[in-house]
Amino acid sequence: MDDRADHPASARQPAPVARRRVAVMRDKARDMAREGARKGGSRARAGLAYLADRIIEIAPRVPVRDLATLRRQFPGLGPEELADKLVAGAAAGTSTVGAGIGAAAMLPVPPAMPTELAAEITGVAAIELKLVAELHEVYGVRPPGGLKTRSTAYLSSWSGERGIDVLKPSTYDAALSGRMKRQLRQQIMKRVVRDLPNLMPFMVGAAVGAVMNRRDTRKLASRIRSDLRKIQVPWDELPELPPLEESAEPLEIRGLPEEF
Repeated sequence: MDDRADHPASARQPAPVARRRVAVMRDKARDMAREGARKGGSRARAGLAYLADRIIEIAPRVPVRDLATLRRQFPGLGPEELADKLVAGAAAGTSTVGAGIGAAAMLPVPPAMPTELAAEITGVAAIELKLVAELHEVYGVRPPGGLKTRSTAYLSSWSGERGIDVLKPSTYDAALSGRMKRQLRQQIMKRVVRDLPNLMPFMVGAAVGAVMNRRDTRKLASRIRSDLRKIQVPWDELPELPPLEESAEPLEIRGLPEEF
């Protein structure tokens, strides 16, 4: 039986006014989504720029032990064994940071996450910058120059995940100029972006956050050690090096084992 006559046409399809209203709402929603994405992208870029500047700011304050101090602290170890010790300590430190922030990321408090995420990124950066600097000491390739110049060299090494060739000072000494500082800032931002998938809130718990950070720190160390071995200077061939210049306000790095 055909009961189409029992149902008026207006019940089967929206009236013209309703269709127009739906179209307007759809277009408005699309425009709002685009605007949200644009503003979100701008906020993300601003956040990355802030983090890059913060990492550049803390780099000279990261406490670094010179080779003489490391050899006194770990007597009887050769370069590779000492480097292994440093990597193990740094990996333990970044995994502690990852566990703390990873656990916080599981809490139902989204507004706190950007702050927690920034704390993790800068905390991990400080630990890894310390590792990078001390690996250069262990392999006998301390960059020349004062505290600020060396800090810039270590930033370049960390953000580029490579060892610094002290025979090519152009790779780091010019980084103090405005143009090179901008390039370094961009490089650090790219490094942070690469790390973000491993740090995104609500994706990891404490155990997973710890494993991710430990793995990434070991991977960074492996790449830098591979570069440094190619230009390594044996300890018995090193000239007498002065103690490293220290910051007047050394950064307190939490999460590291006591001996580190």
